[in-house]
Amino acid sequence: MAERIAVIGAGSWGLAVARLLDANDHTVTLWAYDPREFESLNRFREIPDRLPGVKLADSIAITISLTDALRTADLAVLAVPAQYLRSVLRQCGGGIRARSGVVNLAKGIETATLKRMSEVIIEEAGISLQAVSTLSGPSHAEEVAIDMPTTVVVAGEDPDHVVHVQGLFSSQKFRVYTSADLIGVELGGALKNVIAIAAGITDGLGLGDNTKGALITRGLAEITRLGVSLGARPETFAGLSGLGDLVTTCTSRHSRNRFVGEQIGRGKKLHEILLSMTMVAEGIETTRSAYDLARRVGVDVPITAEVYRVLFENKPPTEAIAHLMGRSLKAEVWS
Repeated sequence: MAERIAVIGAGSWGLAVARLLDANDHTVTLWAYDPREFESLNRFREIPDRLPGVKLADSIAITISLTDALRTADLAVLAVPAQYLRSVLRQCGGGIRARSGVVNLAKGIETATLKRMSEVIIEEAGISLQAVSTLSGPSHAEEVAIDMPTTVVVAGEDPDHVVHVQGLFSSQKFRVYTSADLIGVELGGALKNVIAIAAGITDGLGLGDNTKGALITRGLAEITRLGVSLGARPETFAGLSGLGDLVTTCTSRHSRNRFVGEQIGRGKKLHEILLSMTMVAEGIETTRSAYDLARRVGVDVPITAEVYRVLFENKPPTEAIAHLMGRSLKAEVWS
């Protein structure tokens, strides 16, 4: 059944999802925060530095008013970077009244509070946990926007809400699975970005496939270890929002987080890299959050810890790798 859907955020993922939902015959309103992006969308139906060559259909309404976007929406889709989500939700005034609830697309952990996105939404949007879900998985906007086959997972506490969202998003080119593990799906989507920065560093240093394969495998081990300690199910990290997204983000030319790491591996400083980027690499702030979370719960996350030191303490990447390779020898275990 067609619904009225508000897509909040006109970044590359917001644009791709608005296009997807419109193609699924929903009535879509897209909210753009930046007046320049709003003007570009209104005049040309595209934002060239977000998704070059991808135009939105005239049937998609564009607004710069958050109130207007949400006023008649059956479903709110939040395509806002993790560290900005709370401030955007606070602009909603009386909260979100969407009949079908809220779908979160952000992959991050709030730095100030160490909370997952669903926790932020519940606090600020005035809705229950049963009305919130997160959609995650290996899904670069650049490929979704040109209809390359993509498979993701939507997770939430209420099975009826999750199945409803599955139906709204699914198409012949975009397959959606469901999960009851909201914690695991959110953490998998967030934490894999930290490992992707590490993968980029190895690329920038000119290291090989052996290094990348080990990094992905051991990165998955520590993501799982931290996630389980926070209440996630271990098997979730073997799925789309864990291993699937991790492999994609660590190897893809579209990955902003891998790009950041690659530039660091080539000798650039973080502030220089950020000045050159027009889009957000969620893994930078998630590295800080993941490092703090792991310390809070007493979980060993050696790769995350070294990425943190490279990003925020100016540790040379070669020294970080030497430290990881020189750690005490042990059995391969996942606990």
